[in-house]
Amino acid sequence: MLNHMKIQSLQLLRKEKVALARGTQAAPADAGIRSFDSLETVVRLLTKENRKLLSLICDAEPQSVAELALFSGRSQPNLTRTLNKLEAVGFVRLNVHGKKKAPQVVVETLRFELNPYLEGDAVRLMPSVAR
Repeated sequence: MLNHMKIQSLQLLRKEKVALARGTQAAPADAGIRSFDSLETVVRLLTKENRKLLSLICDAEPQSVAELALFSGRSQPNLTRTLNKLEAVGFVRLNVHGKKKAPQVVVETLRFELNPYLEGDAVRLMPSVAR
């Protein structure tokens, strides 16, 4: 499954919503996908520490956030905040097993499509395959 995110300024998003509400514009084909106001917003999540964390999740396959905290040496509250952010953008999934949440990386590759002249950049998330 190919996942998409669009980069759209808040101003353009607001204009689009107003036009939809007034009925002067049909919903665009990409209306249901995640939207961010800048590419920098997405890239900010790809810190060296977060990339190491994603790699650790892939390699160690922790069965809970607590187990990931042991593997990584990071505090559980810190990890939970980070994992929630990574889940919000579609990089990880937190699979619920009873009271435990097991993190799973669901993206392997990011492809950025940049238009240097116009707004409307996009990020393509390529699904993770078993290593």
